[in-house]
Amino acid sequence: QVQLVESGGGLVQPGGSLRLSCVVSGSIFTIYTMGWYRQAPGKQRELVATITSGGSTSYVDSVKGRFTISRDNAKNTVVLQMNSLKPEDTAIYSCNAHRTLFSRVYDYWGQGTQVTVSS
Repeated sequence: QVQLVESGGGLVQPGGSLRLSCVVSGSIFTIYTMGWYRQAPGKQRELVATITSGGSTSYVDSVKGRFTISRDNAKNTVVLQMNSLKPEDTAIYSCNAHRTLFSRVYDYWGQGTQVTVSS
C-alpha cells in the first residue's frame, strides 16, 4: 500500500525558514500529483501547494513568493521549502498523493507534521 512519511516540521521564529519533506513508498511515485495541505486550530484544511508529475506547480495566494514545492522523482520525494514564515503559517502540514483514474479518485495522506511560527 501507499505510504507517505513527512519530516522537517518544528518551531521557527517569524521570518525564518523550514523545509518539509515527504517520502512516498508502495507505489509508482510519478503517477501522482503531490500536494501539501495545512490545518490550523479551529480552521478548515487548506491546500497550500501542488506539483504535477510533469512539474507544474500551484500555490495558495497567501504563500506565493515565500513557499516553493518541488519533487525528486528518482527519490520519490516531494519538498516544501518555506521561507519568510509568518505566525499565520502555524499549522499541521500534511503531504498528499492524488490520482484520478477512470473517474475514481485516489488520495493518500501522510501523518502530518507540526509547524509553529512564533517568537
